[in-house]
Amino acid sequence: MKYAKLLPLLALSVLLAACGEDPDPSQYGSDPQLPAPQGGLLPAMKIANPAEWGDQRPTVPEGYTIAAIATDLQIPRQTLVLPNGDILVAEGRGGGAPRLTPKDVIAGIIKAQGTSPVASGNRLTLLRDSDGDGIYEGRTVFADNLNAPYGLALVGDRLYVANQDALVRFEYREGQTEASGPPVTITELPSAINHHWTKALTASADGRFLYVGIGSNSNITERGMEAEVDRAMVWQVDVQTGAHRPYATGLRNPTALAIQSGTGELWAVVNERDEIGPNLVPDYLTAVREGGFYGWPYSYWGQNVDTRVRPQDPQKVAAAIRPDFSLGSHVAALGLAFSAPAMGAPFADGVFVGEHGSWNRNTPVGYRVSFVPFRSGRPAGPPIDFVSGFLGTDGKTRGRPVGVTIDPRGALIVADDLSNTIWRVTPTGP
Repeated sequence: MKYAKLLPLLALSVLLAACGEDPDPSQYGSDPQLPAPQGGLLPAMKIANPAEWGDQRPTVPEGYTIAAIATDLQIPRQTLVLPNGDILVAEGRGGGAPRLTPKDVIAGIIKAQGTSPVASGNRLTLLRDSDGDGIYEGRTVFADNLNAPYGLALVGDRLYVANQDALVRFEYREGQTEASGPPVTITELPSAINHHWTKALTASADGRFLYVGIGSNSNITERGMEAEVDRAMVWQVDVQTGAHRPYATGLRNPTALAIQSGTGELWAVVNERDEIGPNLVPDYLTAVREGGFYGWPYSYWGQNVDTRVRPQDPQKVAAAIRPDFSLGSHVAALGLAFSAPAMGAPFADGVFVGEHGSWNRNTPVGYRVSFVPFRSGRPAGPPIDFVSGFLGTDGKTRGRPVGVTIDPRGALIVADDLSNTIWRVTPTGP
């Protein structure tokens, strides 16, 4: 009866989740409406109610079709389309940070209701469509015995994988279906405690550097700043030497990274802090400036001070950069991909964002792949539902999107880590 004393609090949290709807102000764009922070014993916690897809499918816009190209995976997180059209899938679940408070235990129990019970794959699976008909009949384990792999990048003939504890490399020859040898470690990554375990990854346009997103070890430094060394930041790693340095800091949990074609600019989606209300703090999409500081833990959305943090640092707050684009609070953005003309208008210029979905609002948000249109290289309009229906009108959760990847031939690849499916969305028109 280890958690017997927590049962009344758990019951209370469920009751709170059933009470009313959360207000939903306009929180999209460069100037979101930010309410006053809210406190309380427990944040609202909405239990996901998983169900099978059955004959149902996610919803896509008119002129597009969606198909499941792989099922029965082991926690698919991120994908990478290789030059010959093969798709690599990183499968795994990491973390395991100890709970600090009864609230943490309750949140853990509730969040677990919306995750797959399947064991962590700790592997890369390769999918192949040999005849180009959209059916991926080939499926092999490319590499296994990895440690919660997440981020993927290909630079020339080298495949890079961000495990939860290390950045590793495989030699890659186009067309091979399994790794030719064990991985080579490029550099260790922070993995003690691992409150946020995912390690996002992308390569610079010239292939000289890798960028690794490393999340914080807490919500707002509850474990002390010593636990946050080298965390809540993006590392820049030299591919030749493995030498690394902070590229940008103050990013609470940069869960996906991408390079913008043409500009070579690094972009990220970031999951912001919790427990100050259903509409704080917005998760965001932003260009990542070299040397930039984005506020965590001292402030959010620029100079909005988080009074829970001790000690305060006014100089850091004054230097905090406002993100480019709010995606809304608690959408849990975990995927990011720049579009391409092959995806067809009006989805040719912009980014796709995989929104895993909230657990801490009465009215759920996220549970979709959104599209943020761009103009002149910057976000230029509210997000558009591109793949939805993961959370049904019946209140059932059938899937939760994570990584999104563009196939240059004209397809969006979506990893769904609840139903353990890879979805492929294609235009049906010219």
